[in-house]
Amino acid sequence: MIWSFVKIAVFLAIVGLLALIGARLADSTDGFRLIFAGTEYTFGPLQAVIAAIIVFLVIWLIIRVAGLLVAFLRFVNGDNTAIGRYFDQNRERKGYEALAEGMLAVASGEGKLALSKAARAERYLNRPELTNLLSAQAAEVAGDRTKAAEVYRRLLSDDRTRFVGVQGLMRQKLEEGDTATALKLAEKAYALKPSNVDVQDALLKLQAEKGNWKGAREVLSAKRWQGLLPKDVHRRRDAVMALQEAKGVFEEGATIEAREAAIAANKASPDLIPAAVMAAHAYIDEGKPKHASRVILKAWEAQPHPDLAAVYAAILPEETPEARLKRFGKLLALRPDHEETRLLDAELNIAAEDFPAARRALGDLVTTHPTARVLTIMAAIERGEGAADAVVRGWLTRALTAPRGPQWCCDKCQNIQSEWTPICENCGGFDTLSWREPVQSQMPLPNGAEMLPVIIGRPDATQPPDAAPEPAKDYAPEQVAEKN
Repeated sequence: MIWSFVKIAVFLAIVGLLALIGARLADSTDGFRLIFAGTEYTFGPLQAVIAAIIVFLVIWLIIRVAGLLVAFLRFVNGDNTAIGRYFDQNRERKGYEALAEGMLAVASGEGKLALSKAARAERYLNRPELTNLLSAQAAEVAGDRTKAAEVYRRLLSDDRTRFVGVQGLMRQKLEEGDTATALKLAEKAYALKPSNVDVQDALLKLQAEKGNWKGAREVLSAKRWQGLLPKDVHRRRDAVMALQEAKGVFEEGATIEAREAAIAANKASPDLIPAAVMAAHAYIDEGKPKHASRVILKAWEAQPHPDLAAVYAAILPEETPEARLKRFGKLLALRPDHEETRLLDAELNIAAEDFPAARRALGDLVTTHPTARVLTIMAAIERGEGAADAVVRGWLTRALTAPRGPQWCCDKCQNIQSEWTPICENCGGFDTLSWREPVQSQMPLPNGAEMLPVIIGRPDATQPPDAAPEPAKDYAPEQVAEKN
């Protein structure tokens, strides 16, 4: 704005000066005299004005021609002039056209065309941060992983494109299965851009696979503070990682740290059964049975589980079955209608040899939900009440082909695991295992119905169809000889 004002002021000054000179010439009667090379020239007013205009035009033309010659010489010398800018703009236009066409080719999956357009753009443009990125993407689309890796390495030399290069190399290593190198590259990418969601997820997954739970918890906390994770989800996942960190410390022999980590994991997520079990064991080792009981009772109220009952029994391992049944009354009263509570009650009564009470605790589970565990408990009850061996074997035979009941199942791929782990062994999902029955029940044993009479004996023809099969008879060696 100031420069425009200066130009206007100069223009007005020149116009005023020319007007003043013209007025002086008009008032002069003698005209205008010019002495050049010893010769005097006299011009009238009008002639003087015309001569001045001609001289001005000649001088202006000389200046422009001289400027053109200087510009040409500077162009030949490599300096940036109007001529150079013209060619630069033309070259830049072609380069950006090639860049745009290359991006469209990448989007449409035409790898070879994208590579050729990337090479053309690189030839016309002096923008390696753009052309190298297009070349890498084009090489990936064309399947040339070697060229893509080479271009990604070139991107590392520029601060503006270093993150893109690291991220590209990380993706390549993940596709190749080189998780060790991918983990190092993910850590570098996270250091460059800690808020990038893709890098956070990749680093979190790799750290979990490698067992670096401390680093994974730090990344998880960063996601929480950036608002990328709800508070409850963060608490649950952090508890899972704290539990695994505690297991690792426990395996190294530093039991104090392991106890503290296990207790912290249980406090963060009381419904996490493995954390509750480990925390209870930690309290038992410290000689704090009341703290262990409180942990188990709180976890049982959230979700009854056989492992919780086992560690609750480990608090007083030497107690009698009757005393254990009485002590477990507080635990059983928390979720009395839950199937796990009823099964535990039946097992405790069997251990105390109160078989009628065990049958009452079992209730109608034999008909409503006949799992292998339910049928096995029923066989024990029949055995305790003095039923025939054939009846007991009948219950056990049914247990062979019955569903196993709740197990650790992956909510993502439905894989079944014998023990809880933070990562599914099949699909690699994090914190996807839950204690429930599989979606698809297990297939029964082939020809199971045909094998039943062989195992428990064939019923007598004189018995009604609903009668129990006749028990197998034990013969003395003499009787066997007589029969033969």
